[in-house]
Amino acid sequence: MNNHLSDKQIQHLYWRVGFGISAIDLKKVRTLSKNQITDRLFTESKSSSTLSIFDKVLEKRPANLSPQERKQLSQLRRKKMNELNVLWFQQLIDTRQTLREKMTLFFHDHFAVRIKMPRANVHLNNIIRKHALGNFGDMLLEVSKSPAMLTFLNNRQNRKNHPNENFAREIMELFTLGRDNIYTETDIKEAARAFTGWNFDKNGTFIFRIKQHDYGSKTVLGKTGNFKGEDIIKILLEEKQTAKYITQKLYTYLVNPIINQNHVEQLSKIFYDSNYNLKTLIRSIIKSDWFYNDENIGAKIKSPIELLIGLSRSFEIKYNDPKTVLYLQKKLNQMLFFPPNVAGWPGGKTWIDNSTLMLRLKLPSILLNGGVIPLIDQKKTENMMAKEQLYKKIKSKVEKKVKTTSNWNIFLSTLGSIDETELTKFILQPELSSTAKRVMAAIDITDTKSFVIGLLSLPEYQLC
Repeated sequence: MNNHLSDKQIQHLYWRVGFGISAIDLKKVRTLSKNQITDRLFTESKSSSTLSIFDKVLEKRPANLSPQERKQLSQLRRKKMNELNVLWFQQLIDTRQTLREKMTLFFHDHFAVRIKMPRANVHLNNIIRKHALGNFGDMLLEVSKSPAMLTFLNNRQNRKNHPNENFAREIMELFTLGRDNIYTETDIKEAARAFTGWNFDKNGTFIFRIKQHDYGSKTVLGKTGNFKGEDIIKILLEEKQTAKYITQKLYTYLVNPIINQNHVEQLSKIFYDSNYNLKTLIRSIIKSDWFYNDENIGAKIKSPIELLIGLSRSFEIKYNDPKTVLYLQKKLNQMLFFPPNVAGWPGGKTWIDNSTLMLRLKLPSILLNGGVIPLIDQKKTENMMAKEQLYKKIKSKVEKKVKTTSNWNIFLSTLGSIDETELTKFILQPELSSTAKRVMAAIDITDTKSFVIGLLSLPEYQLC
């Protein structure tokens, strides 16, 4: 096993388990072995920084309020949801617990919940963060009992003689076994009966309402008994398909959208045998030799959050108006705490469409250079001129909404003495295409700021 990583491999690792690596940190870790870098990542993420957002008014129940008070409560909840979004966004920028936060982002998508309940959302987010490098089974149980999940998937309405199947269906289809895997409609109906009576009180504490629970015998995945919800979760975790499904999803997140079945089979066995220890699974991935193969480097399209956070961390970007953060997330189609549905964001190539592509390419110049892209010499080629015209279409509208400051001095000073080739390799994961080389040839390399923004504005920067 090769235990020494090249700079390119280190940057690949830090993009997958975080949001890139600074020049200073790269200098620190390049002398370390693969095992030492892995240990460092887990040590930095050993603790957990919870989010906190609270307002006594949020405790009030709409049913006890007048129409005017309900309207005010709804407005307050929207305001607090926006504050929560910006709070986590800033934590993603500032954190040194990058591996934990990256995994929190993964499970935020896996356990996708969309409700305008700030206290329930922050509670769920902190549950995920707490278990993000721990035991998946413990996370699954606590998430399933959270006010956010119980509300979103209607399990509060799941009662004896009137079962609601929403949660039972999604826990099998999306959270454990995966769609169309080994379970039947009968299994879903029987499991729903087991989850009857699950609820929470006015303080958000889980309660089991015995009078609403169906105590009859149930048969789920071939096992029969007087099951409660906890028993169903245990049965689902006993299925090796659950370990395989979670491993596959994590593989596409950390390694490559194209799954190597041999690797997944090996990893899912390790995961299952470890009793769903996420730390063990992640270590197995990033300590393998194949993780650093060329076919896995630059193979992923950055999600909007990865793109925004990566830029923000690298250049210490400050957003003068918090609404800017919300605006950019909305325009790029990934708003924290607002997944499109219970299946989460589709990801991959769906991040790129006609409405997002030009903004993604324009984003570095908007955030770092007042909207000016220094990579077009209009005397060069018609192709470049056409590209500039496309940029101009979105320039004025976006710039009115986006006001930021960035720390160029810090970024440039940490680079030290670095030539054109080294700078390109530091910023970009994939190799430059012939078109990208022509574009960069139009920029004066002695103007480092312009050269950097040129690199960031290439399609290659969209990949990690």
